[in-house]
Amino acid sequence: MRLKNKVAIVTGTSRGIGRAVALAFAREGVDLLLVGRSEADLNRVAEEVRSEGRKCLVAVADVSKEDDVKRAVDAAREEFGKIDILVNNAGIGLFKPILETTPEEWRRILDTNLTGAFLFTRAVLEDMVARGQGHIINISSDVGTRTIPKASAYCASKFGLEGFTGVLAKEVRKLGIRVGVVRPGMTDTCFNDTEQGAPEKEGWLQAEDVAEAVLYMVLAPRHAVVDEVMIHPVIQEY
Repeated sequence: MRLKNKVAIVTGTSRGIGRAVALAFAREGVDLLLVGRSEADLNRVAEEVRSEGRKCLVAVADVSKEDDVKRAVDAAREEFGKIDILVNNAGIGLFKPILETTPEEWRRILDTNLTGAFLFTRAVLEDMVARGQGHIINISSDVGTRTIPKASAYCASKFGLEGFTGVLAKEVRKLGIRVGVVRPGMTDTCFNDTEQGAPEKEGWLQAEDVAEAVLYMVLAPRHAVVDEVMIHPVIQEY
């Protein structure tokens, strides 16, 4: 176990990439706080984590709500005494033309995909700075650096996440905290089934592929950069 007794918070862990990241961490000895909106799904994943011999808490939370975020982070801090790793994975999509996208839909995507990462980062950062160590990894997308039609809010949220990640890294890189981003291409999860109508999936990533990229970022030497073709995760440490 290469990360034994480390503690991680992973958001969006009810299923898909978040679940895969949580299980990859558990197999490496990490204790976890799982954050999501479905208590039943979180509890199911928590049992999988515990079956790997690790401690696990769940927090039913809306990542865009500051009170929910504070409650979740406080619970992890009280139970484990520290937070070593934060993975901001929670995200939702919207694929509609700009003229059909309502202001309420726009805000919902930005609040979840971007503000949620800001709030969780802010909630854990002071402790990480005080300890002089920590990892913060944001799950972006290949459309965080390119645009596609009918995804204005989603692309904007991921472009924003890329900018936020870069600024964060510049602010904390000399304080012992490592910051990075993983940009998956198309991934075989229920997110894509729901948002894009279950298109053909030949050559797509599996959630476990993205989890391996996250794990690599935590374990790899500083400034590791892996650039691969679009269907593979692109990893960048800032």
